[in-house]
Amino acid sequence: MDVPDLDQGIDPELLAQAERLGISVVGMSETRLRLHLQKVDPAGGEERARRWAEENAEAIREHNERIAQRGLISDHFRRW
Repeated sequence: MDVPDLDQGIDPELLAQAERLGISVVGMSETRLRLHLQKVDPAGGEERARRWAEENAEAIREHNERIAQRGLISDHFRRW
């Protein structure tokens, strides 16, 4: 019997983590799955966050440099 495709647009990494932990994702949204995984496997979420920051470090650095040089788009709205 074939296994039904449960892809509901959920991040494949979250699905893999749930499968490793034996968690059924049937009927779960990505948000609900992410929150549940944070509770039962906080180290997995921390690892994903660390990898994301590492993968995006250059873009974050460039963004911060641009803000430091030009300021924020909304600066002219500030009254303080």
